[in-house]
Amino acid sequence: MTWLALAFSLATPAIAGNNALATSAAPISSTPASPLALRPNAKPRPSEQELKALATRIERLAERILKDVKGSGMAIAIVQDDTVLLERGFGVTDTSGDEAVGTDTVFRVASLSKAFAGTVAAMLVQEGALRWDARIVDHLPAFKLRNLEAAQNLTVQDILSHRIGLPYNTLDRLLEQDEPYPLLVARLGDIDPVCEDSECYGYQNIAFSLIGDMVFASTGDFYSHQVEKRIFHPLGMYTATYGRDGLEDSASWARPHIRSSGRWTPVRPKETYYRVPPAAGVNASIHDLSLWLRAQLGHAPEVLSPALLETTREPQVHTPGETRASPWRRERLRDAHYALGWRIYDYAGHPMVYHAGAVQGYRAMLGLLPEHGFGMVVVWNSESAAPSGLLPTALDRYLKLPEKDWLQLDKPVRRGYLR
Repeated sequence: MTWLALAFSLATPAIAGNNALATSAAPISSTPASPLALRPNAKPRPSEQELKALATRIERLAERILKDVKGSGMAIAIVQDDTVLLERGFGVTDTSGDEAVGTDTVFRVASLSKAFAGTVAAMLVQEGALRWDARIVDHLPAFKLRNLEAAQNLTVQDILSHRIGLPYNTLDRLLEQDEPYPLLVARLGDIDPVCEDSECYGYQNIAFSLIGDMVFASTGDFYSHQVEKRIFHPLGMYTATYGRDGLEDSASWARPHIRSSGRWTPVRPKETYYRVPPAAGVNASIHDLSLWLRAQLGHAPEVLSPALLETTREPQVHTPGETRASPWRRERLRDAHYALGWRIYDYAGHPMVYHAGAVQGYRAMLGLLPEHGFGMVVVWNSESAAPSGLLPTALDRYLKLPEKDWLQLDKPVRRGYLR
């Protein structure tokens, strides 16, 4: 067992008699739950005053970002255990109008969708309707890869952890050119593998979305309906939806913005990645995501049991490239893995559950420190990189790490360039 897996087992209460997930292919630690005080790196949590100051600091920085980068809109939620420290919208939904972003304004969350896929799969495993070691070909006989043996052995657990043996982002460019999803799945069999045993990591959107077909095969119901019925509605995520129609039918929704003629320009949301709902199909407001954070921190056990949370966070494959992906990762991450729809980081000695998302005109980041009961999510409707520094800024302050300027707002920008 990795130390990350042990850390999560210590941070998650055990449920007596609930072994439906423990007997599946995704291992569950049998280590008894222990006080976090036994963790050598566990520190006292910030005081109420310190938490309030942290939330206020992030608010001020978000306001400055939108002012400095001439941005469109953003929304942030910060929670400590079951308490909301910040849940607020900033800026406007559309730079051509004046509608303010509110807590119920809906954004695309892109690859934050993957955690919902891992979660609904874990629910089906818990009920016995699916198994982590269920082979894809047993439910989808036409599925093939160039490596026929790998295709025969590929499991639910493999696709949710991107252990398929394919190059990174296989066929995404064709998806962006409006190639239909079923045709793209068929073309996976034409792609040369990067490893023969399907044990190497290669991040996917199309192959990952096979979990939607597996959910349908197991339940006879559409994937999006299963997520809505099992997760959105029970948690009270009433503005969360799937698809472009779901986004555009929302009472308030953030338009995507792209760089054009030196300013952020609104465009219509692209349909492309909505065609792979498990990978990138979710729309949600910051209020929805605040509820999701609290559920992920263990405060909705009637929906997401501790055993389920532990299972979806069990590291499956090493992803060392993540430790070099951005300045804050290079500085803070000591190790990185992919679990079942989640990235699992060692953030300066602390287990961190993380995912980010990006599609045209939208960005999203979510991070959890389970041992501390702390979580934060940021969504914005532009392609600016500036807001991505908010999460590590908050984490550093929470963990009392040396201050770093992850936002770089004072750094000169060449004329005509948008951050």
